[in-house]
Amino acid sequence: MKPGIIDYGGGNLQSVRNALRALGHDPLLVQQPDDLSSVNALVFPGQGAFGDCMAALRRQNLDTALANWIRADKPFFGICIGYQVLFESSDENPDTTGLGIFKGKVVRFPSRPGLKVPHMGWNRTSLTNPLHPAWANLGPDPFFYFVHSFYPAPLDDSIVAASTVYEDIRFAAAIQHGNLTAAQFHPEKSQDNGLTLIGNFLKRFA
Repeated sequence: MKPGIIDYGGGNLQSVRNALRALGHDPLLVQQPDDLSSVNALVFPGQGAFGDCMAALRRQNLDTALANWIRADKPFFGICIGYQVLFESSDENPDTTGLGIFKGKVVRFPSRPGLKVPHMGWNRTSLTNPLHPAWANLGPDPFFYFVHSFYPAPLDDSIVAASTVYEDIRFAAAIQHGNLTAAQFHPEKSQDNGLTLIGNFLKRFA
């Protein structure tokens, strides 16, 4: 097992790298398409704006290579912005197209009195299928750490693997499709639950 971390010049690289190392792996930073030949699983770390992230992927010629990787059903774990770019567009940067792997767009929490945005802190997630190997040993309602103002709204409910309620707003906290897992929360900041989730992902392809 040789995991790679997508390095687009932003993101939470060091925390994700530390998490992978804590699980016994030495990840490679993937900065260009040729780097993909040296890894057999990809982690796309979160942090940053939708438009900036997609612009960086295109500059590095990683957008098409990444889409081809995912459509070939190779192991992929997206975190935060690495989850959001899988969709067609985002309210954050309406003129920017995403990878378009899944139908739907990324929306912002509404601006209204009493609703704090960004959504920040620990929240319970409700798993669609707690028995799926990706979510093993986490129970049906694990807590994870969130920091975000935007979240994907998939058109296909069948890919939603976990949902979270923030105030009265329910959103897709994670999706699962084939060998792809992606989450709005930050597993690398979610202590034991986060390491368990990343460990489950890597074990499936070891």
